[in-house]
Amino acid sequence: MSTPTPANLDLPRGPAVVRSYGAVCLLAVMLSGVFAIPATQALSRSEFDATVSSGGALTVDDDTSKAFGQHSPDLPLKELRSFTFGNRLFNTNWVTAPASVKSLDGLGPLFNRVSCTGCHTRDGRGRAPDGPDEMMISMLVRLSVPDQDGDGQPDPHPVYGGQLNDRAVLGVDPEGRAAVSWIEVPGQYPDGTPYTLRQPSYQFVDLAYGPLGEEVMFSPRVANAVFGLGLLETVPEQDILARADPDDRDGDGISGRANWVRNVETGELALGRFGWKANQPSLRQQAASAIAGDIGITNALFPNGSATPSQTHARAQPNGNDQEGVELSQRQLDKLTFYLQQLAVPAARNTDTPEFAQGQMLFAAVGCNACHTPQMTTGPNAAHALLSNQTFMPYTDLLLHDMGEALADHRPDGEATGREWRTPPLWGLGLQERVNGHTHLIHDGRARNLEEAILWHGGEADASRNRFMELTADERKVLLYFLNSI
Repeated sequence: MSTPTPANLDLPRGPAVVRSYGAVCLLAVMLSGVFAIPATQALSRSEFDATVSSGGALTVDDDTSKAFGQHSPDLPLKELRSFTFGNRLFNTNWVTAPASVKSLDGLGPLFNRVSCTGCHTRDGRGRAPDGPDEMMISMLVRLSVPDQDGDGQPDPHPVYGGQLNDRAVLGVDPEGRAAVSWIEVPGQYPDGTPYTLRQPSYQFVDLAYGPLGEEVMFSPRVANAVFGLGLLETVPEQDILARADPDDRDGDGISGRANWVRNVETGELALGRFGWKANQPSLRQQAASAIAGDIGITNALFPNGSATPSQTHARAQPNGNDQEGVELSQRQLDKLTFYLQQLAVPAARNTDTPEFAQGQMLFAAVGCNACHTPQMTTGPNAAHALLSNQTFMPYTDLLLHDMGEALADHRPDGEATGREWRTPPLWGLGLQERVNGHTHLIHDGRARNLEEAILWHGGEADASRNRFMELTADERKVLLYFLNSI
């Protein structure tokens, strides 16, 4: 089963097709009665504005395979040099120390990939393996055990650490790998249309440092797209918190919560914004954590390396430390962070079509926008002018939501429970296949397309999923058309 795309839709073009915002409002009122939700809820949360571009000043008109890797056309020349340097670091294949290029050695000794782009191909999304014999390429598995030190948080595995490293430098054994198998789960829409979802099953094989133990908690994660993150980082904290409703006081069944996580540079708790469970408070910490955990490159924020104390042979391997005592210098981390902050957002497409307008209305009417908030505005940012006071369309609230038992990983992260996930942005979904060669979605890549991703929604999203299923086949196609266009 494949998700319908704008190129192959056979859509109704009679009077039912919405052709203006006024018609959108009228049909939203009509559908709100069908779905038993207040019309004012659907309309007040839509926040649609045809004059707002996808990424504000960081919008690029690019629908090619390079759409996720562009910078704003207004980026000043001096900052363009920093962007280019950061781009080079993002795409660099790190090598084992000692090497002739001292600034780019120190790989491992245990790692998952040799470069950032190894997971975030062309700055886009990763995918899960097709079966148990395929290695994870743009995906990894987080590991932890129940709290041992009394801080209320799960601890890294005492032997394997915080994630399973399935690769290692020459002479060191990789930790092992996770093999995923898929179970097909059939279903049917109320109108009789059949569908099939795939449910993952994991087995840990080739474990080189002993068994994981019965208490291990694990969470498979595919790589997220990294464009537009500078805008999300600049949204004022109070604006994000204003959308939170942890006690569901408005009674709509949606109770988004903030994740408060440790800023490793200040030692203070900070609002989490990035990662599948909003477990990183800043792009700098996100980048530093990923390059340490995924590639084994130490840095000022994470100086301890990828090998745990019990992995003595791995820890004895040569390192690529510089005069700062780490393998990634502060200057390199600054440039890598700047690159991530300045990656632009591809413009929405097909926005002047009647199908886009109708799909936009359905998006609000089924309640998708209760979590996938269409519009945000950044605050002032003296350091990066292009990020200041920008109104943009990410389709996320950056909050945690209970997504139900089917998607639960049962692994807490900060204040996120084992059933909660951060609302992922939806911008650029329609370009994912062109950029990354697949349409897989959800934190573990189980959804093979947008339609399956919607059908996997549960918990707080139960009602919205059910409303989607109650749509006619043509209406479902139009809603998917809209999502593939933003």
